[in-house]
Amino acid sequence: MGEMISDTIPWIIKYAPKSELGLVGQQSALKQLNEFIKNYKSQKKKAALLSGPSGCGKTSSVLAVANSIGLEVIEVNASDFRNKLMINQTIGNSIKQRSLFYSGKIILLDEVDGLSGKEDRGAISELIKLLDESTFPVVCTAYNAYEDKLRSLRSKSVLIDFDIPDYKDVFSVLKKISVSEKIIHNDDDLKTIARRSGGDFRAAINDLQLLSTSGRIDKDSIDELWQRNKVESMPSALVKVLKNTDPEIAINAFENVEEDLDQAFLWLDENIPKEYKSPVDLALAYDKLSKADVFRGRIRRWQHWRFLVYVNALLTAGVAVSKKEKNPGFVKYAPTSRILKIWIANRKYEKRKAICQKIAEKTHTSTKRVIQDTFPYIQAMIMADKKLAVNLSHYFDLDSAEVEWLAK
Repeated sequence: MGEMISDTIPWIIKYAPKSELGLVGQQSALKQLNEFIKNYKSQKKKAALLSGPSGCGKTSSVLAVANSIGLEVIEVNASDFRNKLMINQTIGNSIKQRSLFYSGKIILLDEVDGLSGKEDRGAISELIKLLDESTFPVVCTAYNAYEDKLRSLRSKSVLIDFDIPDYKDVFSVLKKISVSEKIIHNDDDLKTIARRSGGDFRAAINDLQLLSTSGRIDKDSIDELWQRNKVESMPSALVKVLKNTDPEIAINAFENVEEDLDQAFLWLDENIPKEYKSPVDLALAYDKLSKADVFRGRIRRWQHWRFLVYVNALLTAGVAVSKKEKNPGFVKYAPTSRILKIWIANRKYEKRKAICQKIAEKTHTSTKRVIQDTFPYIQAMIMADKKLAVNLSHYFDLDSAEVEWLAK
């Protein structure tokens, strides 16, 4: 009976790390998190903000550290509080009251970057007020902690970056689970699952559980799952746009595709030149793509989500009707190789911007002016003189990770 119940448990729960020893990778981030929680009472900043891609181990790290120390975790998703009143009802009492059964507790707020500008107005500012009253460490997680809307929270928090896990770390976890579950497998197949997960432990473990229902891992099943989930959906949508001139067919191309429109931009940018051989057609198609990007920018700046219909129309019907006739030849669509590079570049720029915002506050100038004029000199001084680096970090309220980034 026990085995039957166990079989129904998702493996991401069944094999969740029970302690720090069970965590793979992210040693630097884990060390910073541990120091923040253990030395919380002497910390100047009363919250830690964990930043990193989905499935990289942010939440698992908090739970594992808490379990190792013997602390209770009060876990709340940002979707549970949308304004000042709700955040007080959700975590206000938890922040002030002692734990009944543990020596202490951690308040874990997941996905705080999911809070929007207007609907959730007041939630982040109220959270910051509660931080000063908290007798327990507060840990927030975000996919991207460098967004402008998190600026005030970021300034009150210890920022801890989680990297994209190496596929070898993901493989080691899959190997351990496979041995424990007595799954017939070979290491090459597990490595394939690990690579294709893109560093997402959660996705890799879910794929392993799905693929091993027969008690063995089959290479054909891996390829079939990958084709179904990762390749066929977007290429089939692109066929409706790039191999078609009927706007009514093209307009619904991305309706059932799992990837969001940001991914559609990258797929189209990569594959339009493969289909559109006429310079005129190519120019018209990229004109529609650029106009869609303009509307996307207006959505991000002003939160005018009604523009989303124009973004979709330009990406689909707009690109489709840009050509005089469709290319009769076969074209194999491929995802862009720029996604990871763009993500890394954005993270690097946003980290620089966050540092410049702190410098701007102390120098009473704009962040833009600091980036243009002041930042290069401060970075050069920090790299040249360790003693000066310590003094500057204290003056500008830079944490150790930010100083380390500047010194690279």
